[in-house]
Amino acid sequence: MPVNRPIRVRRELSLRTIPPNAITVLALCFGLTGVRFAITGEWEKAVGAIIVAGILDGLDGRIARMLKGDSRFGAELDSLSDVIAFGVSPAIILFLWSLSFVPKYGWVIALTHAVCCALRLARFNSQIDAGNPMKTAGYLTGAPAPAGAALALLPVILWLATGLDVFQRTYIVAPWTIIGALLMISDLPTYGWTSFRLRKGWRQSALLLIALIGTAVITAPWATLSILVILYAAAIPFASRGYARVRRHASAAQPLS
Repeated sequence: MPVNRPIRVRRELSLRTIPPNAITVLALCFGLTGVRFAITGEWEKAVGAIIVAGILDGLDGRIARMLKGDSRFGAELDSLSDVIAFGVSPAIILFLWSLSFVPKYGWVIALTHAVCCALRLARFNSQIDAGNPMKTAGYLTGAPAPAGAALALLPVILWLATGLDVFQRTYIVAPWTIIGALLMISDLPTYGWTSFRLRKGWRQSALLLIALIGTAVITAPWATLSILVILYAAAIPFASRGYARVRRHASAAQPLS
């Protein structure tokens, strides 16, 4: 009698998923390249590589939605890339730059950043198919991985901007690294791209502001980046207030049973 063999279904990636996944892999490569520059003491290039990885990370999802190339594979690849580019790489950069002055405790603190980044992304993946009221309202839960990397690297950016060795001191870098790591796994609402809804009259002003910021980044990169990261950190309490206001309005709009 003929033997029934199971039919194997070939699952290949659609061509539409190639560009966003390629950008994700490129972000991963830039993150690891930051470690390479840190090993040779080229700190400007090390931080710059992480920044480029963050820009690419912001592009891949938008390009995937534009091309209708969203896939589960891309989501998993993006998370793996984020863990390495924004968790492992900044941790190694901080250790080589400052935390290595206290090797035992410094390495533990560096690991704290990497582990918290992995925990955040694991939580994000576990909630992909579940409803998230913060995301529905346009807010994020905790600091996203690229923002967490920027917060962790703020002492390096300030050091590059000012040349002051005080920002390299372990007693400043260590607690700040822990604070940034905890922000990633916290339940605090933070601003996302969809948190801001511009009125028609403000759109041209927003374009002008973006152009000025871009020019400032080119002409005075480290000072401008320092200001942007500090403003992001200072905006977190305002994001919490904004989300609380949205929740109150949503509760007031619900009909009484």
